[in-house]
Amino acid sequence: MATVTTAIILFTLTILSLTWAWRMLNWLWLKPKKLEKLLREQGFKGNSYRLLVGDVRDLLKTRKEATSKPMNLSDDIGPRVFSYVHHSVTKYGKNSFMWFGPIPRVNITDPEQIKDVLNKIYDFRKPNSNPLVRLLANGLVSYEGEKWNKHRKIINPAFHLEKLKIMLPIFFKSCDDLISKWEKMLSLEGSCEMDVWPFLQNLASDVISRTAFGSSFEEGKRIFQLQIEQAELTKQIMMKVYIPGWRFLPTTTHKRMKEIDRDIKASLTDMINKREKALKAGEATKDDLLGILLESNHREMEEHGNNKNVGMSLEDVIEECKLFYFAGQETTSVLLVWTMVCLSRYPDWQARAREEVFQVFGNKKPDFDGLSHLKIVTMILNEVLRLYPPVIALARSVHKDVKLGNITLPAGVQVSLPVVLVHHDCELWGDDAKVFNPERFSEGVLKATNGKVSFFPFGGGPRICIGQNFSMLEAKMAMAMILQHFSFELSPSYAHAPATVITLQPQYGAHIILRKVEI
Repeated sequence: MATVTTAIILFTLTILSLTWAWRMLNWLWLKPKKLEKLLREQGFKGNSYRLLVGDVRDLLKTRKEATSKPMNLSDDIGPRVFSYVHHSVTKYGKNSFMWFGPIPRVNITDPEQIKDVLNKIYDFRKPNSNPLVRLLANGLVSYEGEKWNKHRKIINPAFHLEKLKIMLPIFFKSCDDLISKWEKMLSLEGSCEMDVWPFLQNLASDVISRTAFGSSFEEGKRIFQLQIEQAELTKQIMMKVYIPGWRFLPTTTHKRMKEIDRDIKASLTDMINKREKALKAGEATKDDLLGILLESNHREMEEHGNNKNVGMSLEDVIEECKLFYFAGQETTSVLLVWTMVCLSRYPDWQARAREEVFQVFGNKKPDFDGLSHLKIVTMILNEVLRLYPPVIALARSVHKDVKLGNITLPAGVQVSLPVVLVHHDCELWGDDAKVFNPERFSEGVLKATNGKVSFFPFGGGPRICIGQNFSMLEAKMAMAMILQHFSFELSPSYAHAPATVITLQPQYGAHIILRKVEI
């Protein structure tokens, strides 16, 4: 009997081992080679697949070389910030692919195909990311299907124009605090050299802390500091090949990421529970993002008889709060820093923008209607978003064979929309594509793009960034107030070095000389 039992156990182990070995062989070699063959038959070009690592080693090497020193003072940033993809497209053409480990990623640069990818959200989904990466910000940005629909519906009210108008005094308060800090730093001569980047980060974090959490914004700012550290650790994780099970190893990075996540969740849970208690007690809802979100969620659940499948759980609300933080702060701060860098380099445009601000507001506090009429400032912000998009690429995954224009993409590949390369494409934008020229947006985005999807700094289609208007309104308020009070130019110590840390940031800061505007 014992012999039979042993034989059965050995047979079972052998079958399991063979099954595991077959799956590993398929994952690491057979499937990648099959996908490579299918892509080449479609006319795509790229390196041959290399076991497990693909192009990642070359990508890291190229990236390290590109970011090892500052670049010349130019807006042609593609070769630096997207070095390996730029190299791949230059070598193999626009219809190229790269290997992220055993997964091929196809570069899509044709506006019609980009439009399809952004609109067909059920064919082109968000890629499955390393669970550790999702610790930074999960929420609406990564959900699919019914859960995405549900969350989008509940969150939408927080970003309606009427709600944004209510938040305008908060934008003003945070911007006014920044102006006061800078005025105190100016010397008796009326000028001062400083790195504006940390100030703009703090401004954006202050705004998102106040608008998200109202009177709890000091606690919100502490969460933001933890999010900055989490973003840096996330970047380290993203630059490695994803190996199933690796995240469970207790490395120093993994432990710290989980510790930060626990800390953030504990703080947010405490805030949310206090608000829920007040809401159930019938207290008036606060007009901050968290209050509006909880009210919308509460209303949704009441309409469906508190059905557990409707509305958002505590965990869901926490994830959306983390996303408010990360997306809200990152997008606006990088838009503001590159706007100040560009206007420092192009004083004529700085002068035109300031003249417009004084024409509309004089020395008065900017209001909503006035901000809506800042045509030149809007042109400048759009051109900065074109040349320095906060997110330089969008990725999607293909779960079943799908037709895209005249090509068929097989299940298992990923699609990359290289935002920065499309925004800098001379065929789409003309010979001056790599030059700062806000005039191209003088008649709006539709005219500038000839109706093509060649400008998408906030994504596009049904999944376009829900906070786009929030970010643009905050940026207009900040720039209007900065222009009212200061003129600025690049410091001799400024080093031009755009680099991606999740979003596009100045690697060595943004050293600028500020001067008080004489009225």
